[in-house]
Amino acid sequence: MTLKEIIENYNPINEQEATDKEFMLSMINTYGDETLNRSCLACHFSASCWITNKAHDKVLMNWHNIYKNWGWLGGHNDGDADFLRVALKEAHEESGLENIKVLIDKPISIEILPVTYHMKKGHFVSSHVHMNLTYLFEASEEEPLRIKPDENSGLKWVLLDDAIKITNEEGMKPIYQKLNDVIRQLKH
Repeated sequence: MTLKEIIENYNPINEQEATDKEFMLSMINTYGDETLNRSCLACHFSASCWITNKAHDKVLMNWHNIYKNWGWLGGHNDGDADFLRVALKEAHEESGLENIKVLIDKPISIEILPVTYHMKKGHFVSSHVHMNLTYLFEASEEEPLRIKPDENSGLKWVLLDDAIKITNEEGMKPIYQKLNDVIRQLKH
């Protein structure tokens, strides 16, 4: 499936997703597959994951070193159009978890995420947006966690509603709520 087909086939669940889907398709029409790479300076794709425990009452959060905030795990596609593979790779790298179960093999959420300018590995990164697809995974709370020092400096399991409370990014609260709603639907 092409990058454009992946986005075209996604069924938005609300106005935010419908609008963000239009934006993504517009950027694909403008920049093509280059949107899979960071060399597309204005916008590029990323893949994130929402990792729940086996009881589906907690999620794994990481303290992100650049954003200085508790959030989900994920990263840049870096040329890879297999978003699920990217999300899994990032989950393993950023958490140290070895046994991660894919609960849904399609994106459960899409969003446009503004990224303000920052320094990374000694280099200035201009403000841009991430065109993000999010996947739902499951892991055991008993498995040891391992931070990735160049990315995060903390990892912890938190109750679903606490994930929304501990983020200091107001724009992420509705996204995390949307992701929690998907987990709650699985329980029913």
